[in-house]
Amino acid sequence: MELDKKYSEAKDEALVKAAQKGDVKAFEELVARHRDKVYGRAFSMLRNEDEAYDISQEAWIKAWQRIKQFHGDSNFTTWITRITINLTLDYLRKQKRYKVESIEEQVEESGGVERQMDLEQVAPIDELERKEIRERIDKALQQLSYEHRTVLVLHEFEGLEYKEIAKRMKCSIGTVMSRLFYARKKLANLLKSLKREWKK
Repeated sequence: MELDKKYSEAKDEALVKAAQKGDVKAFEELVARHRDKVYGRAFSMLRNEDEAYDISQEAWIKAWQRIKQFHGDSNFTTWITRITINLTLDYLRKQKRYKVESIEEQVEESGGVERQMDLEQVAPIDELERKEIRERIDKALQQLSYEHRTVLVLHEFEGLEYKEIAKRMKCSIGTVMSRLFYARKKLANLLKSLKREWKK
């Protein structure tokens, strides 16, 4: 608890320095503080919730990958906002317009995939229906690549942190964040039909 308090009371500059040394929790505190601003900037340019969410997630992944390049010439808010604007402009230039239906507006720190599906809306579900739902989720997971499926299972179902997953998969934390982001999008797309059935 004291450690958490230390992060919450630290200034952005101190959190950035800690993140540059590989402190994931320090970076997560920066995300918690500024995610609304980042999303708001993306949304103001795109006027689309799903696309703004995608861009803001990519901005945070890029920020983690480039955190050591941040030299403090401006404040952290200005730096992450600049990354967001550049990503948004690139996206608009490419004009790749696609819709990926998120499951309960997936939020990185909000918990597991199953919890985000809001199963309470379909209660009561008998045992047969539960079995069918589980089978469909398992089938969707099998359609993911090995890397995407592994990172999703380790984080969402086993509750491992990015650092531990990176160690197990022998890759960087930035790669873990990127794989998790795209794995969630892919799984959400595969489960569209399942979500529609739940709403009937």
